[in-house]
Amino acid sequence: MLKLIFMMLFISPICFINGLFWMVQNLLFVVTFIFIMLNYCTNYFVNISYFLGFDVISYGLILLSFWICTLMLTASESVNKYNNYKSLFLFNVLILLIFLVLTFSSMNLFMFYLFFESSLIPTLFLILGWGYQPERLQAGVYLLFYTLLVSLPMLVGIFYLYNTLNTMNFYLLGNYMFNYDLLYLSLILAFLVKMPMFLVHLWLPKAHVEAPVSGSMILAGIMLKLGGYGLLRVFSFMQMSGIKYNYIWVSISLVGGVLISLVCLRQTDLKALIAYSSVAHMGIVLGGLMTLTYWGLCGSYTLMIAHGLCSSGSFCLANITYERLGSRSLLFNKGLVNFMPSMTLWWFLLSACNMAAPPSLNLLVKINLFNSIDSSSSVTMISMSLLSSFSAASTSYFYADSQHGKVFSGAYSFSGGKIREDLLLFLHRCPSKYIILKSEICLFWL
Repeated sequence: MLKLIFMMLFISPICFINGLFWMVQNLLFVVTFIFIMLNYCTNYFVNISYFLGFDVISYGLILLSFWICTLMLTASESVNKYNNYKSLFLFNVLILLIFLVLTFSSMNLFMFYLFFESSLIPTLFLILGWGYQPERLQAGVYLLFYTLLVSLPMLVGIFYLYNTLNTMNFYLLGNYMFNYDLLYLSLILAFLVKMPMFLVHLWLPKAHVEAPVSGSMILAGIMLKLGGYGLLRVFSFMQMSGIKYNYIWVSISLVGGVLISLVCLRQTDLKALIAYSSVAHMGIVLGGLMTLTYWGLCGSYTLMIAHGLCSSGSFCLANITYERLGSRSLLFNKGLVNFMPSMTLWWFLLSACNMAAPPSLNLLVKINLFNSIDSSSSVTMISMSLLSSFSAASTSYFYADSQHGKVFSGAYSFSGGKIREDLLLFLHRCPSKYIILKSEICLFWL
C-alpha cells in the first residue's frame, strides 16, 4: 500500500509545473492500472504495512477512488483552459485522493476516523474555491457542520472502545460483540449523516448544486460511500445492538427514499435532480446494510460501486450541457437531441443505468437488495416497489424532458460532444456494464 501512497506524493510536485495538467491525469491513470494489477485480495487483509492493508471491500472502493479522481481531471478541462488556479486544483485533487486511499486502507479504527474527517477539508476547498455561485459558502458550512456535529460522539465512542479492549484493529475488533446502546448510536450516527440518510440529507443537494463538476463527481462517487464503508466495518462488532435497532433506520431510509423520489419528479435543476436521486439510492444501500444479511451486505457494497460510476457520469453530462447553454435549468435544457445529437446516446445509457435497466450492475444489485430487505419484513415491499417505480419515473422525466421539446431560442450554435467528453462518459459507463460479467467478485466476498 505504501508504494501507492509514495507514488502519489511524488506526483504532487508535477502539479506546480506549468503545462503539465494532462501529464498528472496520465500518471494517475498509470497508478490506477498498477493498482488493478494488485488484484490478489481475499476476504482477509492483505498487502499489510504498518497500519495499512486492504481486503475485498477496501479494494473495490480504493479502485473507485482512483478511477473517479482521474476522471475528475478529465472533466475539469475548463479549469485548465481558463487557468483557474489549475496548479492548486491539481494539488487539491491529489491530496483528496491520498486521504481517500488512506481512509479505505486503514486497518485501525482511529486512523480510519482521522482520514475520514480529513477528506472533508479538500472537498470543502473544492466547493469554496471552484464553485459557481456565492451560495457556495453556505453549502460549505452545511457540509462542514452536519459532518462535524455527529463525528465528535464517534470519537468518544472510539476512545471508549480502546479503553475497553486495548485495540483498534478491525480484524481484532471483529472478535468482540457489544450490546451497548450509547456506543451503537455514537459510532453509527456519523456514517448515517455521511451516507446521507433521509432527515440528515439536506447538506448534499446544497453541496452538489454549488460544487464544480469535479466536486460533484467526488461527492457522488466516493464521499457518500465512506458512510457505507464505515457501517460495513463497524457492524462486525455491533451486531447485537444492530439486531435490536436497525429496523428504525431501514424504515426511515425506505420511506425517505419514496419521498425523495417524489421530490425528484418536480425538480427543474439538473444537478439537484441527480443529487436527490443519489439520496434515494443511498436509502436502498442503507436498507440493505441494516438487514445484516449476507445478500444485504454484498448487495449494498456492490450498489455503492455501481452508483459511484453511474451518478458521477450523470453529473458529467449535466456539466457538459451547462458549459454549452450556461444554465442547469430543465426549462432551458430542452431539445438536446437536436442541439447535441451525439450526447443523447450517453444520456440514454446513463439514464438506463440509473433506473437499473439490464444489462447494468444496478439491476443485479437491486434484485439482491429487494430480496434481502423483503426477507427482513414483508411490509418493506410496499415502499421498495414505490421507491423503484418513482425512481424510474423521475429518471425517464429527466431524460425525456432534456432531450425532447423545442431548443431554447437563446442557444444559437450547434455543438456536438468533444472526443474528451465521449471518452469521459465511456469510462464511466464501461466498467459498470462489464463488472456484471464478473459480478461474483462483488457479491460473494463474505
